[in-house]
Amino acid sequence: MKTTIQICLFASLKMFTPKDPDNYPIVSGTTVRDAMEQIGVPLDVTKIIFVDGKKGTLDQALTGGERVAIFPPVAGG
Repeated sequence: MKTTIQICLFASLKMFTPKDPDNYPIVSGTTVRDAMEQIGVPLDVTKIIFVDGKKGTLDQALTGGERVAIFPPVAGG
């Protein structure tokens, strides 16, 4: 079944933000990995994942309505 998710990409990943990130279409059961590959986000720089504000994984299945936030590696000083 087709549905949508909200995609939030941060820092250097922001350039991969899809045209309508608040209503990105997916098929229920799509994994975070599948969605990132469809958008073109390099998986090797996908380091921190949150799904609805909780720690997520690339293999997490999405059913629709989720907010997926992806961060690259972060460094600080």
